Formats: sequence, structure tokens, C-alpha cells
Amino acid sequence: MAWVFLFTGCDKNRIYEENKEIPDGVWDRSNKIKFSVQINDTVNAHNIYANLRNSGEYPYRNIYLFITTSSKGVTAKDTLECMLADEKGKWYGSGLGDIFDYRVLYKKNVKFPHSGIFTFEFEQAMRMEKLPHIADIGLRIEKAK
Repeated sequence: MAWVFLFTGCDKNRIYEENKEIPDGVWDRSNKIKFSVQINDTVNAHNIYANLRNSGEYPYRNIYLFITTSSKGVTAKDTLECMLADEKGKWYGSGLGDIFDYRVLYKKNVKFPHSGIFTFEFEQAMRMEKLPHIADIGLRIEKAK
């Protein structure tokens, strides 16, 4: 675990990154995962990613997410499709054993309109009320290269 911390600690492009565990690996539609981020840089472009972790028993090739972004009374809601496996069921993510990690680009070259707190709320948008085998969901914001 210390090596992971050292590697991620050297990531100069990262502005923010946090991952939250989904209780019991079952993502209930009513469980909206929120991230609050202090944004100070309104000049430079940023890339925003959704981080996902699933087990190999996840029953679909993809996952749809509703992502609601809000700040200073302005709210926007988007739908993001994350492809997790090919048509033959081979997982795209990197993994160890039966757990697979993904970083999926949500928005590219975003310039934040003002400084302050931005809230990102993730909601699973699949047809199942309780989506099994999703271990974590996360948010990453980095400087665009």
C-alpha cells in the first residue's frame, strides 16, 4: 500500500482524486455518491474522469452513469456510458485477480467558469435497481496536457 501512495503522491497533473466504496458491492440506484471539490484554477483546462472498480462477475459489458455537477446554484446532468468489456466478455480494465479498475474520460479540456466548491454526484443508471459487483466509484480531475 505504501508504494501505491508514493506513486500517486508524485502525480503532478492530479488536482483531485477520491474513490468511494460501494457498500457490499451492490450499487443501489438510490445511493448517489457525492464528491465535493475546491476548484481554484479557472484559467487552465482540466480533464475529468470517472474511476470504476468491478468484479469479474459483473453481469454487463457496460455501465451507464448519471453525473450531476453543481456549483453556485447552477446544475448540469449528463449521462456517461462506460464500456467495461468487449463483445466476447474480455474486461478492458487493469486488474489483479477478479477485480478490474477503469479510468473513463468524462469531460476533456474543461475550463471551470469560477473558483469555489463543485459537487459531482454519481448515480448508476442501469435498469437494475440494485446493481451487483460494483466495488468502487471515484472522481479524478487533472490538468489537461
